[in-house]
Amino acid sequence: MFSGYFRRQVRSTPTNLGNFFCLLLCCGLLAAGQPCAAEPMLPKVYSEQVDICGWLMSEKLDGVRGHWDGQQLSSKNGHLLSPPQEFIRDLPDFPIEGELWGGRGTFEQTVAIIKRKESHDGWLQLKFAIFDVPNAPGGFTQRLKTVQNWFDVHPSSYAFVILQTPVQDSEHLQQELQRIESLGGEGLIVRKPDAHYISGRSMEILKVKNYQDAEAVVVAHLSGKGRNEGRLGSLLVELDDGMQFRIGTGFSDAERGNPPAVGEVITFKYYGKYQSGIPKFPSFLRVRQDKAL
Repeated sequence: MFSGYFRRQVRSTPTNLGNFFCLLLCCGLLAAGQPCAAEPMLPKVYSEQVDICGWLMSEKLDGVRGHWDGQQLSSKNGHLLSPPQEFIRDLPDFPIEGELWGGRGTFEQTVAIIKRKESHDGWLQLKFAIFDVPNAPGGFTQRLKTVQNWFDVHPSSYAFVILQTPVQDSEHLQQELQRIESLGGEGLIVRKPDAHYISGRSMEILKVKNYQDAEAVVVAHLSGKGRNEGRLGSLLVELDDGMQFRIGTGFSDAERGNPPAVGEVITFKYYGKYQSGIPKFPSFLRVRQDKAL
């Protein structure tokens, strides 16, 4: 019965947002032993207006974000995970962040492995690709050196520090983006070398893709015509701000026969927005199976 109030508070001012979380605590909705993770440092979207010469770039790995607190591994939302001891044995005794990754094109398999409550050997198909040390002092380069020094002494078969390459200029960035995309990768992340770690989205860490992506909730299935008669034609979806629109491309034949359920969260790609705010040329990418992690 509180859902309408909660939505209004989240879309209101920062003060109201703080009050909103206080109310959740008072109601016991964040209690009952549920973990509550601090917001990690997150990227914004790259724009050509930003001078990234001398920044560091790396492949944007399509996995599940993980946080190691020195003793336990958890998801980005603070849910404790259950990797086998072999997977975490050589991780450092201080917090690190990275991507739990099974290789390009393995997102669904990675999520399935991580979501299982019990420890199992499926984890040994994954790697913990480390991209930051949130509690270490100094800029990004200095923080990464902290964890690299650890692994120089304690090598791990299941963890590595993501390689960072200095950006020469925007042309160099685009060449690397094309190379990664040709290999089936998702895109790039660029970081300012001396950027300090802050919670929330920062202009000192940017994601670079040839398209934008976002999430939406499935509202309805719309029937197809022609070759799609009798199965899914498009999805009616809704953004967080309440805007609704259709997504009719990007689906395989199997997905048209068994589309994402109403209420599920999907990821879609698009190429800018109309003046109305509706995404241009939206195309389905996948169901966000890791949304609850």
